[in-house]
Amino acid sequence: MNGIKTMVLMVALTVLFVFVGSAIGGKVGMTYALILALAMNFFAYWFSDKIVLAMYGAQPVSEAEAPELYSIVRQLAHNAGIPMPKVYIIDAEQPNAFATGRNPEHGVVAVTTGIMRILTREELAGVIAHELAHIKNRDILVSTIAAAIAGAISYLAQMAQWALMFGGRSSDEDKGNPLAALLMLIIAPIAAMLIQLAISRSREYGADEGGAKIAGNPLYLANALKKLYHASQRIPMEANPATSHMFIVNPLSGSGLVKLFSTHPPIEERIERLEKMAYSNRF
Repeated sequence: MNGIKTMVLMVALTVLFVFVGSAIGGKVGMTYALILALAMNFFAYWFSDKIVLAMYGAQPVSEAEAPELYSIVRQLAHNAGIPMPKVYIIDAEQPNAFATGRNPEHGVVAVTTGIMRILTREELAGVIAHELAHIKNRDILVSTIAAAIAGAISYLAQMAQWALMFGGRSSDEDKGNPLAALLMLIIAPIAAMLIQLAISRSREYGADEGGAKIAGNPLYLANALKKLYHASQRIPMEANPATSHMFIVNPLSGSGLVKLFSTHPPIEERIERLEKMAYSNRF
């Protein structure tokens, strides 16, 4: 169901993208936005993993430096049927983790020093299994494409704002509908962001379920999430909002509207789903 939901949301995002380009700039605007999105996708596909690792100062570690972590990752990668990913450690107090890499052959798992301090071996295995499920499901690629298309839609809206301010007009042949363009200026960026966030939340549910199966016990991750959520609220982390969706729990604290536009599903609902899996033996 999570896969079907993601596919529907990606189609909706693509249709919105085409409609925005057509409404704001006609054929020229739609073509320009499509080229922009493809260029953004290409760059993100090849370089996003290196950028995010450098952003958080993640350092590669050898098996001699982190034998227990390597042992967990190797066993779970075998369970998942994917190549052994590279292992990185981030020197940060907030307990958290993320996965990156454009495909399973280039997978990377990064954990903070904080998460290795507070979790038991089983709980850490639950977290690593969640991240390996992201790699196996190619969620990093899906999220990157969604972000690129949403970004292109927002960029189109900004272009239209400048055009309206300076009285810019397209040719009669390619000119879009003025009323539709005005509505798109307001609605499109918000709609694109909401769809992108919905895709991110759907993939988190999928990684929770897939990770529980890889680890062999949903309660490993459920217990870890309880600890991680409370610790993340107490211990701040200098995280870029653009990459917050990659972490197993949102590294940014907030309430109200911030939670409404969260990249992650409610932690209580994630735990409840995992506990139901455990008690019904659906893994």
